[in-house]
Amino acid sequence: MAATEMRGLRTRRRRDGDSFRERDRGQTAIEFVGVTPLIILLLIALWQCALIGYTFSLASNAADEAARAGTGAEYLPTLACKRAAREDLPDAWESKSTTHCQATPTLYKAEVSLKVPVLVPGVLNWPMTITGEAASPTEG
Repeated sequence: MAATEMRGLRTRRRRDGDSFRERDRGQTAIEFVGVTPLIILLLIALWQCALIGYTFSLASNAADEAARAGTGAEYLPTLACKRAAREDLPDAWESKSTTHCQATPTLYKAEVSLKVPVLVPGVLNWPMTITGEAASPTEG
């Protein structure tokens, strides 16, 4: 009798298992649709972090170029400094950039400030500013 009852349970379980499988059909697609916005938000956050890092790189490079140009300029070093700072900047960053150049007895200092774009460079900027600073020894 116990064997017969066990067979009945096995049969019932198997049938119930089949019905569970039928009810779960399409579950993966629904889960994917639910997770897709999270994946998109993560990609947007990573892209924004890449833009912030790129802005840091642009600011420090522009400041370095500006300090070097200000040091080597025989006439109008401030103009040479500001021109060199903007020379290699992409248009989206150049339009909102500010450059300060200063000569001391031993160093020529440059400071370049750039706005960080939001997702698409040239459309909208964050209110924060990233500053790159550099100095070069004066010649002569």
